[in-house]
Parts: sequence; structure tokens; C-alpha cells
Amino acid sequence: MPPVTESNPPPSRMSAVARPGARILGVGHYVPERVLTNADLEKMVETTDAWITERTGIRERHVAAPGEVTSDMAAEAARRAMAKAGITAADVDMIIVGTISGDSPMPACAAHVQQKIGAKHCPAFDVSAACAGFLYGLSIADRFVRTGGAKYVVVVGVELLSRILDWTDRTTCVLFGDGAGAVVVGPTTEEEAEAGRGILSTHLFTDGSLANALLIPGGGSKEPFSAKVLEDRRHLVHMTGQDVFKAAVRYLAASARTALEANHLTPGELDWVVAHQANMRILSALSQRVEIPMERFFINIHKYGNTSSASIPIALDEALTEERIKPGQTVLMCALGAGISWGSALIRW
Repeated sequence: MPPVTESNPPPSRMSAVARPGARILGVGHYVPERVLTNADLEKMVETTDAWITERTGIRERHVAAPGEVTSDMAAEAARRAMAKAGITAADVDMIIVGTISGDSPMPACAAHVQQKIGAKHCPAFDVSAACAGFLYGLSIADRFVRTGGAKYVVVVGVELLSRILDWTDRTTCVLFGDGAGAVVVGPTTEEEAEAGRGILSTHLFTDGSLANALLIPGGGSKEPFSAKVLEDRRHLVHMTGQDVFKAAVRYLAASARTALEANHLTPGELDWVVAHQANMRILSALSQRVEIPMERFFINIHKYGNTSSASIPIALDEALTEERIKPGQTVLMCALGAGISWGSALIRW
């Protein structure tokens, strides 16, 4: 399958005069204070710490406080990313929020984020691709920046999943956590463009035949809210775990190869993989399929669980804070979420 989107060509295919591109200028994240451990879950649902850890690699996750909403977390992550990028709210040209758990069905969560960070009149909209939402937003931002449609774009991945989980279903409630991660995307300098640094390419895909494998079936036009929808818990996350697992391993590996091939790189030339933190077994299988050792994967799933669209930017911020990722290194990102939608991005830092 050819990539749906591919942006900046690799240095080997650039013309003599490097074209301006886009890069990530700053990264920030936020997670709620409350920590829900596997031991806590043992008291809530029929499960054990050993069962969860063995099958997922998750030991704890963060849960939003009463009264804390999705846009609160998104705005705080955005502020932190903006501070690191050295820009103010007045500089922001666009806000893109990847989420499926916004404050309300309407308006977009991004509108609330705009107001909370103090940005004025810039376009602000949501992207609904679940766990792949951040990569979808990053791809859009990349295109707006490199075509001159925007100079600074704030991209946020945020989920408050604890309020849309079935806490009686041990197959789903043990997996997810709340949190937000954000990046500021801006133009490369002439020197960075000549060195081939920045966002090299992004690649997005969807397989709608698997839409029923991961969904919230109730609350839309097909199953409007009703007493029956609430009674049957149709307004909460439903997942066919095995179908999602198989799709994740197959499609993440394929998108990783697509990104590497598009930039004429081998797995051995890759410095880091910052993948969606969904399940350690998925990450291990991905490592084997693309022949990239686990030592080059940044892992934090044990602390946060699956934070869906927030997963990659949270991990990216931690990897940068810990100085794992260094200037000039090449970083692969990949994620898969509801749709089934997935994608990858390759960045030379």
C-alpha cells in the first residue's frame, strides 16, 4: 500500500538549494497527580498485578481529578511546549488537538484550549483518530508550516479516558490512563534544512473494515443516547483485543518500514523509536518485525499505561528531558488507534 502522505524528501533527494521544512521546536506534557496502581485495580475488578504486568507491561496509570477536564490537561501541556519553544500565545497560528474524549461533543476541545492558553482567533480544531490522533495532527501541522500557511502550530494529543471506560471490564479498564502531550511545530532554519534536519516524512493510513474492533458504539447518530444505551454500557469503550493486537503488530511494522524506505534508511541507521505505548507485547513484536532492538525503543508504559493520542508526545518529552535524544539523531514514531487508523513519522532531530 503506498503512503497516503509523504512530506520532505530525504537529503539524498534534495535539490542543491535545500527547501525550508518543518521541525518540532518544543515539547511538553502533563499527567494528573492521582496514580492508580495495579494493586488498586485488584480491589476494583477481578484482576491481579501479575496478570496486568505480564500481559501489558503496565504497573500504574494516572487518573484525572474530579472537576479536571480534557482541555485543562491539553492547555497545560501546550503551555509547557510553548515555553520550551520560546513562543507566546500571540505567536500561535493554529491549534490541532488529537482526542476522542473532549470536554463535550461540541465544540472542539481545541476551542477550549485556545481560550485557556490565551491565543486569539487562530483556527483551532480536533482530529479524531484515537491513539493515532497525535500523528495525524503532526502531519497536518507539517504541511501548513512547510507551505507557509502557518508559522507556529501547536499540536496536542490528549485523552481523559477514565470517564469513558467500563470499570467492570478487566480487559479494557486496566489498559488506559489520562494525560496530555504537546509539541510546537515551526519552520526549519536554512542551516537545519541544509543538514536535512526536521520532520522528514509522515505516513497515514486507515482500514475501515476494522472499525468495529475498537469503538464507542453508543451516543452517536446510529445509537443515540437512551436509557438502553446507558444500561448496556454502549457509551463506553468497547474493544476486541485480539483483532486490535494483530492489526497493531502488522500495520505498525508496515508503517515503520514505509517511513524508513521513503527516506532511504535501514533499521540499523535509526537512533530511536518513540512508539505509541499501548502494550509491551506489541512493542516487542514490532521490534522483532522491523529488526530494531528494544534498546532503541523509549519505554514508559509502565508509568502511564495507554494514554492514547497523548502517548507519543508524553514519551517524546521524557526522552528529551532525559537527554536520550540528541541533535542530529533520527527518531521514528508510529501509532495505531480506532478506525483502524495508524501512521508513522520520521524526524531528524
